Amino acid sequence: MTRAAVLTVLAVVAGAPCCSAFASQAAADREAAKPLTIEEIFAHGSLVGNPPETVTWSPDGKHLTYLDGGELIDLDPASGKTHVLVSRAKLASISGASDSETDRDHRERYNVAAYQWAPDSAHLLFDSNGRLWNYDLRTGTGVQVGFSGAASGDDPKFSPNGEAISFVRDHGLAVIRLRDAGGPLTVVAAAPNSSSVNGEVDWVYEEELDTRSNYFWSPDSKSLAYLQMNETDVPQYPIEDWIPTHAKVEMQRYPQPGDSNPDVRVGVVGAQGGKSVWVKLPSHPGQDYIPRFGWVDRKNLWIETITRDQKHRDLYFADAATGKAHPVLQLSDDNFIDDNYDVWVGDGNIVLTNWADGHNHIYLYSYDRRNIDSTTAKPEQQLTKGDFEVSAVVRVDPGQKTIFYTSNEGGLLDLQLWQTSFEGQRKQLTSGAGHHEPNLAPAGDHFVDLHSTQMEPQSASLCHFGGKCAVFWETRALEAFRLRAPEQLEVKAHDGTTLYATLLLPEGAGSPASVPLIVNPYGGPIPQMVANCWDDGLLFDEVLAQHGFAVLHADNRGTGMRGRAFAQAAYHNFGPVQLEDQLTVVDEVLKKYPQLDKNRLGWWGWSWGGTFTLYALTHSDRFRAGVAVAPVTDWHNYDSIYTERYLSQPSEFAQGYKDFSVVNSAASLKGRLLLMHGTGDDNVHIENSVQFVQKLIEADIPYDLQIYPRKTHSIAGPDVRIHLYSRILAQFEQYLMPPAAAGSGQ
Repeated sequence: MTRAAVLTVLAVVAGAPCCSAFASQAAADREAAKPLTIEEIFAHGSLVGNPPETVTWSPDGKHLTYLDGGELIDLDPASGKTHVLVSRAKLASISGASDSETDRDHRERYNVAAYQWAPDSAHLLFDSNGRLWNYDLRTGTGVQVGFSGAASGDDPKFSPNGEAISFVRDHGLAVIRLRDAGGPLTVVAAAPNSSSVNGEVDWVYEEELDTRSNYFWSPDSKSLAYLQMNETDVPQYPIEDWIPTHAKVEMQRYPQPGDSNPDVRVGVVGAQGGKSVWVKLPSHPGQDYIPRFGWVDRKNLWIETITRDQKHRDLYFADAATGKAHPVLQLSDDNFIDDNYDVWVGDGNIVLTNWADGHNHIYLYSYDRRNIDSTTAKPEQQLTKGDFEVSAVVRVDPGQKTIFYTSNEGGLLDLQLWQTSFEGQRKQLTSGAGHHEPNLAPAGDHFVDLHSTQMEPQSASLCHFGGKCAVFWETRALEAFRLRAPEQLEVKAHDGTTLYATLLLPEGAGSPASVPLIVNPYGGPIPQMVANCWDDGLLFDEVLAQHGFAVLHADNRGTGMRGRAFAQAAYHNFGPVQLEDQLTVVDEVLKKYPQLDKNRLGWWGWSWGGTFTLYALTHSDRFRAGVAVAPVTDWHNYDSIYTERYLSQPSEFAQGYKDFSVVNSAASLKGRLLLMHGTGDDNVHIENSVQFVQKLIEADIPYDLQIYPRKTHSIAGPDVRIHLYSRILAQFEQYLMPPAAAGSGQ
């Protein structure tokens, strides 16, 4: 709570005689506050500072390392003291410039690790944009692995015994023995043709299934299991770079709804190379998905499959020597399964989450370790239960029969670390309101807690289970800007469901119908945007408020962390239910806050939120201005996995694709629109905005368009972010700030 807010509360409590004195002091505090500007937010990187990167525990649990300011810092868990493990100069000597805007975007968006510990806790493997360096902590020297000059490879891994390093190179798997690190590689699994990849993750699996690796070492370091993806029949999309004199085109494999997906199968190959053994999954065509797989033990694999319609989730065990597989566990849903695909298998137990009882909870199964080739999963216990969501299983400790997980039990807008025994005895491990993102040590009783609240940016603490936490990193001070907390709101949807929202009002706004309102939802599946955690978007909200706007955020039905029924409201419904909920919240806010002007409403959003902007402006006449950043305008254009989960294939739900694709309602656009898109967007392609513009031209409707050359879906970088947010602000100042009569022609 800011000092001004505290003074206001004290004035109310103290009574009328003191009000004028406190009001005068509050006004003085406001005048002393430093104004927040778009340049201040973006010009020099993050205004609050960048949290430590690649926070990693050594395998022996004696080192906690992280990147901070270009240095690798080592924190001793026993003493809490830090020192520089690898200097900025040494890291600079083995680093290189990223190859492209897309590469930089992917490494940031998908959290590609910059380094990893070797099993001996004495070496580090640095991944410098594909160039691999094995760094000896005892000598302080790094040796490039594999090749000199060209990039060595992606997704590097130490073998469990630490004697070899594997990685993906030229779309296939390679292994190098560390005792001969400068010698020739062993090509383990070569890509069979230009349209196939072995062990590499393609775009759609990385984006939609959260797949971060597609190959794994066996526990005995003798074999690797990998996913082969044959993309021969997957259509290609051209991403063009118009900046050079001779434009360049990069072809991206991108399956759209109804298209052929990559054909996938799991293979096992020896670490010395040779012929692969292919797993034979019964009753599963290659068009089904394999989001997760791994080793049960040194002789057997587990493989998770998801049917293309995403209604069935199956688990198989397979013999690594023969490829023979059999089903172990089968789960299903009438609409779509939950999107948490993580599975833990080992020591006779299977742990996974499922929303069969209406919420995402943890389930424990057992299997017969003596009869792997025929065993099936036996349900043991549902370990969590209640009106809350398990966000993720963080770790399973089979020795202690304990599971660590995060959930919003106790507060639907918070996230805490919990543990449960295999018998279902649960205990909360973190405390304090807000979001706690844990990183557990491999052994012992330490963990890192990345914690934030709505008004407190993220801090990093070293914690003891059942003990105290000590902060070792915190954000830059923001007190000078006197950020104000938005109002917390709860509104009932038409079916009685509680909707959570926040409203930030300009300071001192009091006269009726004097304040324009900007609605800024995401609205689409999965994310929960109204939560008690830090979001840099609050800074731009404050800028808008300083310019006289009120800003409203609300999570409608169809978004995440509220259970199965809440999420599945988006099934075959990509617009009507979401808009209904947002308008319900808008109406409630207009009723409660008479200073808001119902005739000066705006709307903006990014990605699904950008699509939502276009849907609102074409299905309602209440919004005078809108900004859509990187929107999907035709659901035929987006990727197969995401779109088919909610809308099925076009041949199965043709009317839905027509009704929910805003390109088909462009002629009904009301209000002044600004479209913004990066030409290098490999997620939501720029064809979406181009197609929408064409429909506006045909309907003779004015619009504004801002493109960002080469920029991806994130449209990242200080210069472009300043430009982008300045244009959003200018859009609303131009079309919402004038009196209603002045904008009557918009």
